[in-house]
Amino acid sequence: MNNQIKTRTPLILILSATLLLAAISAYLFWPKDSMSVQEPAGIASEEAAKAAAAAGMNADDRKATEAIVRAYILENPEIITEAIGVLQKREATKRLTAAGGKLTEPFPGAEFGNPNGDVTLVEFTDYNCGFCRSSVADVQKLIDSDSNIRVVIREVPILSATSRDAALWALAAAKQGKHKAFHDAMFSGGRPDAQSIRAAASKAGMNLAAAEKFARSREAIAEVESNIAIMQQVGFGGTPTFIIGDQILEGAVGLDALKAAVAKARKAA
Repeated sequence: MNNQIKTRTPLILILSATLLLAAISAYLFWPKDSMSVQEPAGIASEEAAKAAAAAGMNADDRKATEAIVRAYILENPEIITEAIGVLQKREATKRLTAAGGKLTEPFPGAEFGNPNGDVTLVEFTDYNCGFCRSSVADVQKLIDSDSNIRVVIREVPILSATSRDAALWALAAAKQGKHKAFHDAMFSGGRPDAQSIRAAASKAGMNLAAAEKFARSREAIAEVESNIAIMQQVGFGGTPTFIIGDQILEGAVGLDALKAAVAKARKAA
């Protein structure tokens, strides 16, 4: 019997640890509006009991095994962080897959770099975002150093009403083939307001009357709403956020991080 228990113990250790991590991740990712009254931790406990019974463990055997697993996790708590990181990446990948081709399909004209590049960088941006402003130079250096990158800009005005005004004018700029010029002019100028938006549009060489009309159009408004919906679907709430392949980079991550993500995406292709 002792030999059988020794043989089964490693399997039970693995099952117990896996179910414990599953309980933690289920708590983090469990839908908050679920109609189920059964807690994820309780479900994991039930599964652990079933596994122990199937392996022929009695209550004392299970208690000893759980104590070993608990002690190991307490001594090596970093495995929880590592496991959650893996689970979060898997969840993000699922959400990116669910977003599908619409994620990398730009509003006509709201892209720059190489339109046929082998790697697409999607940036969600807000013209009131200081971190977005500080990232402009990094993105420019990236495409200057790599001629095979396509950049898609998704306007997500989430910070203020003036963010929305600037985003709608950016789409008007895209409609006129001047998105990059307007994008750079907005970020090199002051915070968005009626005056700075028009100044950026003039600097970009836009037809102001046509831009003002398009900024009020259903097409422009629908695009902004679609971008915000994509942002919520993928599962982030701040700008800038960069999506490169299956990677989500949040914040002003810097040039080196962007280059590393591009290299990883290219290698995975």
